[in-house]
Amino acid sequence: MSDASPGDPAAPADPAVAAIDPDLLAALAEVLDPELGISIVDLGLVYRAEWTPEGIAVDMTTTAPTCPFGERMATQAKDALRRRFAETPRVHVRLLWDPPWSPERMTEAGRAALGWEPGVLLSDLLH
Repeated sequence: MSDASPGDPAAPADPAVAAIDPDLLAALAEVLDPELGISIVDLGLVYRAEWTPEGIAVDMTTTAPTCPFGERMATQAKDALRRRFAETPRVHVRLLWDPPWSPERMTEAGRAALGWEPGVLLSDLLH
């Protein structure tokens, strides 16, 4: 089960300014969205991944609040971090839906995996 809980006061409210540690992202890249087969990192589902005095803190989301795989992906994220950083006393993974995920958060690799050509704006795809 994930260590997902609402209301962590230490968490930044805005994922645009949240801390992202590259070593933590590398571990989280192992976790794949079960429907798309693309990493949660490349899909832009990780809002925060940082070291705290208590251990590791991750805020993540799903592509939709109704996604049935949120808890599963959060648990897999926690497990991936535990494997890579076994000495860490605590790994806290929290599922968030605010702000909602949008395709603009995807990396170039995530976009390419879905056939979204580099340089093409989402707004151009929708018209």
